[in-house]
Amino acid sequence: MTMPGPTELIIIGIILVLLFGAKKLPEAARGLGRSLRIFKAETSKLRDDDEPTTATAAVVQAQPVTPAPQPITPPAPAPAAEPSAEEQARVLEEQAAKLRAQASAQKQQ
Repeated sequence: MTMPGPTELIIIGIILVLLFGAKKLPEAARGLGRSLRIFKAETSKLRDDDEPTTATAAVVQAQPVTPAPQPITPPAPAPAAEPSAEEQARVLEEQAAKLRAQASAQKQQ
């Protein structure tokens, strides 16, 4: 199959303009370009992901060792947000009250 010549390309362009309108063609071209960019990025990520996996699989097959069972650990709790000044003051007051109670109990003994 041969490539279309310049006259055929012009005719195809005129037909596209008549079918879709001059305003819709640039939007369609932009959308197609974005789609191709996204597709290219995703395929390159897939290639990058596949390369280390095949190398690891070859190493695992070369050294047949059964891994030791890993103990199941609960997920670490998410770090709590810093308490506000009011909350810190409340906690300190509670600690001070406990210390006072301990001090008075020691004096009574």
